[in-house]
Amino acid sequence: MIFIFRLMVGIILGVLICVGGVVFCLFNPRNPKNVAVFAHIFSVTFRVLFGVKVITRKYQNIENIGSSVFIANHQNNYDILVAGQIVQSGTVTVGKKSLVWVPFFGPLYWLTGNILLDRDNKSKARDTLTLVVNEIKKKSLSIWMFPEGTRSNGRGLLPFKTGAFRTAIAAGVPIVAICISNTNQIKLNRWNNGYVITEMLAPIDTSNMKKEEAKALMNHCYQMMSDKIKQLDQEVAALHSQKS
Repeated sequence: MIFIFRLMVGIILGVLICVGGVVFCLFNPRNPKNVAVFAHIFSVTFRVLFGVKVITRKYQNIENIGSSVFIANHQNNYDILVAGQIVQSGTVTVGKKSLVWVPFFGPLYWLTGNILLDRDNKSKARDTLTLVVNEIKKKSLSIWMFPEGTRSNGRGLLPFKTGAFRTAIAAGVPIVAICISNTNQIKLNRWNNGYVITEMLAPIDTSNMKKEEAKALMNHCYQMMSDKIKQLDQEVAALHSQKS
């Protein structure tokens, strides 16, 4: 019963937010600041609906850092719900052009200013890094990326790909890791889904790095994030034990 209620209410709220968002963005289309606005709206709305208590820790003065490449662990479809409030103004994601055809969500995804790529066109796909770097520099954007490249779905932190790190070095912008504690305990058929902690780590300066250092940077970030996620999971377990 709880599952059906949440599913129905979630669909209705999702459609309303998307439709209202499209109307809002028509007055200021493709403004990258819109991404953070609707990430926050989706996050607050759905974490209340799903009974998730989110503790969000931002790096101090992150608003003054400027363009960055944000990297986060990618667990499942709940990522945006628990991490949405940490998305900084002017941050966009990189997605497939086909996303624009997803009912309700697709038009909002495009109008909020996210970068859409034609990944079916191999010649254009090779120029992805250059295109993203140019967008960062031209529009003073920040980019949100998932270095695992796919959802982990309970398998732990998967191996990283180098794309996010090559992008940060090529653009000469800091790379900022965002660590999210385990979200696989979130179930739609129970009212209380406990705590999730989202923590932003200190920016790593890449301005003096060379492209050959991308792999070393990737390995450093992987170890740093792996250690932090384990720490956050232990902290969440302690919070749950206190409440039980």
